[in-house]
Amino acid sequence: MGAVLLAWTFVSQAAPAHPRPSIAITDVTIVDVEQGRLLGPRTVLVDDGRIVAIRMPRDAAISASAQRVDGRGRFLMPGLVDMHVHLFNLSSRRPPNDWSFPMYVANGVLGVRDMRADAATMLLVDRWRKAVGDGELIAPRILADGIAVHGKSPEDATRQVDAAADAGAEFIKVFSDVPVSHWRAILTAAQSRSLPVVGHVPAGVPLLEAAKAGQRSDEHLMQAYEACSTIEATLLAEREGLDGDALTARSEEQEARTLNAFDMSTCRRVSRQLALTGQVQVPTLVLADEDTLGNGANPGADPRWRYLRADERTRWERFLAGYTAKDAALAKQRWPIARQIVSAMHQAGVTVMAGTDAPMPGVYPGFALLEELQLLVEAGLTPFDVLRSATLEPARFLGIADTSGSLAVGKRADLVLLDADPSKDIGNTRRIRAVVLDGRLLRRADLDALLEQAARSQAPPHQALDRKH
Repeated sequence: MGAVLLAWTFVSQAAPAHPRPSIAITDVTIVDVEQGRLLGPRTVLVDDGRIVAIRMPRDAAISASAQRVDGRGRFLMPGLVDMHVHLFNLSSRRPPNDWSFPMYVANGVLGVRDMRADAATMLLVDRWRKAVGDGELIAPRILADGIAVHGKSPEDATRQVDAAADAGAEFIKVFSDVPVSHWRAILTAAQSRSLPVVGHVPAGVPLLEAAKAGQRSDEHLMQAYEACSTIEATLLAEREGLDGDALTARSEEQEARTLNAFDMSTCRRVSRQLALTGQVQVPTLVLADEDTLGNGANPGADPRWRYLRADERTRWERFLAGYTAKDAALAKQRWPIARQIVSAMHQAGVTVMAGTDAPMPGVYPGFALLEELQLLVEAGLTPFDVLRSATLEPARFLGIADTSGSLAVGKRADLVLLDADPSKDIGNTRRIRAVVLDGRLLRRADLDALLEQAARSQAPPHQALDRKH
């Protein structure tokens, strides 16, 4: 395993489980994402990985052994969550993306939802989770992990759902190329095993139909562009009878027509109906906004490039080498429409959650989530709305809001301390002074050292490369 294994002063994995020292963050302003307000000053006490007190500074009894953190003039918020990442490379069979763990933590991303594992890699996820809990691994907590199902037939799809459930999958993922009949079988089988179905709304299924049928999330605004156009019925009719690569190829051929037919009044109507279904959206706007890919810049000039493992750099270079002028033109057209769709959905009451699809080419783990927050503000969400999209809303969606997602006594101590107010400028989420990961303190110098160690330890390239997770 290539992840960074530490004992908070860099000791070996063989060490026993490391105790969580008490922490006192004094005189800090609390970012209350639940109520959308600032509270302060407060002193926050952490013990054994939990918040045990939030008090006025004069009333806080601080243990002599506690690690003290000066919060004066600073802002404390819940750890951020990226609701769409990929920790495994199942198509290429390259090693896992544990090289990305330091990048997440250093950017305050202390939880992730991994979007595609399999029975074998689910066992590795369990080991990672234990290592984080034992203090042997610095990594975001993997809040949920699932298995993708396609199936050679509806019956085979049902069998695959049962196998995924037996392997410990926490959700079932579907991709765009799943045929309608298979998708319906997946929904039925998953519901019988009490597993949510998430992912791409298949290219042959209308967005609203998927939401009403019970698909819990839509990723990347799949089928939202069609639903917000004046030609959705025509587009879907042209895809009828297709599946697999032929289905996705047809939808890609139609993209320019789809974008040209965007209609805001249609989008508002669809968004109001979508809100009634409870389906959430993870728009991954960093994928729609691909200007950095189309400008011909040398990716190696980015200072974050050295944090990528060598085989990942090769994958990005091959992708960028094939990035055409047509791709760039579509990206330029796609981004403002994606922003309008998210705006319409948010105004209608559709829940939006932050996710990135890291490490897709150009999408740096951890860093990209902070970019996503900025793009969501540009789409019309307020800074507090955006903070909720990466904290409280993921916790609610995953059913862990009683222990995560906001700052309250009894909740997990996954915290980010900022030097400036993120409710005034979402860009201040980049100004990280320290993080508390599962009750353990990492100061700015520790985070910088974590990134530097990661940059020095990247593995040599591997031969098999993929562009699809």
